[in-house]
Amino acid sequence: MGIIKKIKQNISGAFKKIFKRGRARRIGIYGPPNAGKTTLANRIVRDFTGDVVGSVSDIPHETRRAHRREGVTITSNNSAITLDVVDTPGLATKIDFQDFMAKGLSEDESRRRAKEATEGVVEAVRWLDDLEGVILVMDATEDPFTQVNVTVIGNMEARKLPLLIAANKIDLDNSAPSRIKSAFPQHPMVPISALHGDNIDILYEKIAEHFG
Repeated sequence: MGIIKKIKQNISGAFKKIFKRGRARRIGIYGPPNAGKTTLANRIVRDFTGDVVGSVSDIPHETRRAHRREGVTITSNNSAITLDVVDTPGLATKIDFQDFMAKGLSEDESRRRAKEATEGVVEAVRWLDDLEGVILVMDATEDPFTQVNVTVIGNMEARKLPLLIAANKIDLDNSAPSRIKSAFPQHPMVPISALHGDNIDILYEKIAEHFG
């Protein structure tokens, strides 16, 4: 009976692995405003489906609602993984309508955007309960030790979920992805330019490897 039971358990385990490998993994793209989350989400989805996820802007909090694109199959070398890509609103500890006015928006529009951005932060945090991994986009031109970065990383570590850091904007002269690697050495990091596609193939390879 012991041998038969063990065989059944092995068969069951094999089927579970096959099922897990075949289904889509729900991966969220997180980070502070204007780090390049939507630019990266658009590049991933465009490269493998020809579509886009959302619009981008130099105004903070352009993405104020989570956008989900299901069934994006990323292929790299001999690996492939199917993801549900979730582009989340930018996380921030403080949202002030005057920051929008400084970008030339009217007071009414600025107040509306600030309210929606605040609601978007709450939605992004809630999405963490439904995700199986996170791509954390950091601006490689800025100090990585922000409250947003530390909070997301701490949250993912507490949940024991895989996290991959994309050190974005390496096309800019003042970028220093090495600072991000030194700050969070416990997690894999790929320096990229989501805008120009620098190292994007390396990122796809790491996504397939890390979330597969």
